[in-house]
Amino acid sequence: MKNIEEQLRLIKRGVVEIISEEELVRKLERSVRENKPLTIKAGFDPTAPDLHLGHTVLLGKLRQFQELGHKVVFLIGDFTGMIGDPTGRSEVRKQLTKHEVEKNAETYKHQISKVLDMKRLEIVFNSRWFDKMTVTEILKLTTHATVSQMLARSDFKKRLEQNQDISLLEFMYPILQGYDSVQLNADIELGGTDQIFNLLVGRDLQRDFHQEPQVVMTMPLLEGTDGVQKMSKSYGNYIGINEPPDAMFGKVMSISDVLMMKYFELLTEEDLSPIKAMHPKEAKMKLAKIITAHYHGENQAEKAEKEFQRVFSAKELPSDMPVLKLTAAKPVLEIMLEAGLVASGNEARRMIKQGAVMLDNGKIDSEKFVIEKSGILKVGSRRFLKIEF
Repeated sequence: MKNIEEQLRLIKRGVVEIISEEELVRKLERSVRENKPLTIKAGFDPTAPDLHLGHTVLLGKLRQFQELGHKVVFLIGDFTGMIGDPTGRSEVRKQLTKHEVEKNAETYKHQISKVLDMKRLEIVFNSRWFDKMTVTEILKLTTHATVSQMLARSDFKKRLEQNQDISLLEFMYPILQGYDSVQLNADIELGGTDQIFNLLVGRDLQRDFHQEPQVVMTMPLLEGTDGVQKMSKSYGNYIGINEPPDAMFGKVMSISDVLMMKYFELLTEEDLSPIKAMHPKEAKMKLAKIITAHYHGENQAEKAEKEFQRVFSAKELPSDMPVLKLTAAKPVLEIMLEAGLVASGNEARRMIKQGAVMLDNGKIDSEKFVIEKSGILKVGSRRFLKIEF
């Protein structure tokens, strides 16, 4: 196990807030003194099947804790996932079925293996304890929080001011997430900056259950390819870790120069000083290659780099463009969704409105546009589809 100074240097990189650093130092000192690893917790609700680079900000920090010799627990919130985290939501969240949650959870196991050392990882489902609890026992957890505490939460407060509904079930979410920390006796919990309320509830519950409160560490939210919204499939600005090499490379190359440095800091372990001295385009090519190689290997990353240069520098069409064969005319919106060129109808409409959808270099300006002939459909700067009748 590394000494305290070395551990802190690694642990603090990219972290927004530590509550509190003094407690963290004390826990690390005890860990070194007793040669006993700390228990590091991070929870993920399987509300969608795909993980993206935004998720890997937390996963990468967990990997660092693994390399420092600590015990990392990847908590899959299969029970809480059916409730849905209300964080950042402006309306009551749609509940998922048990089948949907279980199906998404299975995909997580495969995807996290691309970042974490699975031999040193403990995967835990919170249904393990919640399924065994009676209604009375679960309701008793509510005595550890007050309505005034919940209403002080910024997103709940905003919804009340705008006369929008808040379900009582949503009040339960941070209490249940906090109880996960009690069950795991977590020393440290990681989460995004938007999770601070939930993470602090975990500290309070641990105190109530006579445990030493966990240290809370928040990581920044990673903006997506639009450079504005946090990376999310629903915003259509995500870079999925299961995406093909060419798509992944191209999407990284589309981010702004300013955002590029944040990606370097949060998604790689590169020394930032020489990166800042590089030409932005050269640095971004390096970033795209590092990220693509991490998920697909060096060979695929090199092929993706050459393909990017061929298509975008020489203005040529991709060599492995997907083909969609049609027997009848079809609305462009349906084609974009069917071919996977967009994640949702909202993204498709947004791309059309922005003038980012073209057929044979002619701009499509209406979502009602019907494609009636063969041609090359281009969405944004990286997505192509050959349509044949």
